[in-house]
Amino acid sequence: MIWIFAVILAVSAGWLDWRSRRIPNWLTVSGFIIGLALNTAVSGWQGTQIALAGAALPLAVLLPVVLLRGLGAGDWKLMGALGAVLGWKQIFLVLLVTIFVAGTIAVGQMIRQRRVRKTLANLWELVRGFFIFGLRPHPELSLENPAAMTFPFGVAVAAATLLCYGVAAVGL
Repeated sequence: MIWIFAVILAVSAGWLDWRSRRIPNWLTVSGFIIGLALNTAVSGWQGTQIALAGAALPLAVLLPVVLLRGLGAGDWKLMGALGAVLGWKQIFLVLLVTIFVAGTIAVGQMIRQRRVRKTLANLWELVRGFFIFGLRPHPELSLENPAAMTFPFGVAVAAATLLCYGVAAVGL
């Protein structure tokens, strides 16, 4: 039941992100609350702890990327809500698969748009900014830059969640 709700949440967010390039707060906040309530109902206090740890993991991992404006806040909150639904063990897997799916989409997009050199230079700036810990957005790399190459991260989250659910359903 928990995986089914996670799939519904992720696919809904992916669809909305594809159509409007936004993931609304009503979806992420209600997803977080329902995830917390479901885990608490199933496992009591331990379920509450699992849900909170699940929300904290992607929020902590992705926060520097959000602060560098390489990821939108709606995407970040979606991963937190999914973490509250799935718990820390499953969201760790979904996060890894999401990063792989998003990277694959980005590589395809940069090749299609013939922006390989520029994208690699931008990636270097993001990585450098991440490790310097200044966490100041680079003006060219900000999501607000109309020339920046972007795609709806919610679509990658939906694809990764579906893939992980499929693997979990088969029992691998």
